[in-house]
Amino acid sequence: MITHRVRAALLAASLLLTGCGGGAASPDRRAPDPATTAAAPSTPAPEAAAQTVPQQLPGLGPKTRSAVPASARQVVVVTGRGRDSPLSEAVLYRRTGTGWQPGPTWPAHNALRGWTDHHLSGDLRSPIGVYGLTDAGGRLPDPGTRLPYDRSTGGFRSPGTGFEGESLAGSFDYVIAIDYNRKPGTSPLDWTRPLGTGRGGGIWIHVDHGGPTHGCVSIAEPHMRELLRALDPALHPVVVMGDHASLAR
Repeated sequence: MITHRVRAALLAASLLLTGCGGGAASPDRRAPDPATTAAAPSTPAPEAAAQTVPQQLPGLGPKTRSAVPASARQVVVVTGRGRDSPLSEAVLYRRTGTGWQPGPTWPAHNALRGWTDHHLSGDLRSPIGVYGLTDAGGRLPDPGTRLPYDRSTGGFRSPGTGFEGESLAGSFDYVIAIDYNRKPGTSPLDWTRPLGTGRGGGIWIHVDHGGPTHGCVSIAEPHMRELLRALDPALHPVVVMGDHASLAR
């Protein structure tokens, strides 16, 4: 009877040391008993760790993925709820040696009438596509971005109210120019339109004002600061934007 109890106690101690899940030990966990490490390693195999990072950008179909430049190591994916919806979400991904590492998901707004494959001036739709992110600016001082930053207290004015009666004040405190129908390497305030004025322009990521935009993408001010500090020209950042179904093509 004594021998049976001793064996049971040893078995229980062994189970506590190896853990039920067989995953990696937390940093403050006591080191495992050397007698059990050969049978139950305390760190996961590299293959298991890699499975937590997507190998392809989630939600993008082959047509959209093929438009993402091979040099791009940072991608902001803006996914709209529907073709005619002004609601979307944004995620910044960074390509690592094991796959695309996602950041947090941020609520966002896009244009009042949703999305379009052929944006026109005044259509109140955001352009679907893959575009560079090369230049930034705003009414407030540079928050620490590595992108070229043009501060202008007069140029980045946003008076009036939005489509839902909300104040637009502060919307352009921080902006990132989306390289749709513009000349990369210039201030977001540069109004050069390579496709012509009829195709619209001035499409930015800017501070959210609590309602739909005219064509831009907007996220909350803390998220704008975080995004500005994260984007690195050396990583050739781009934005992939559109409604869920269009991005899945």
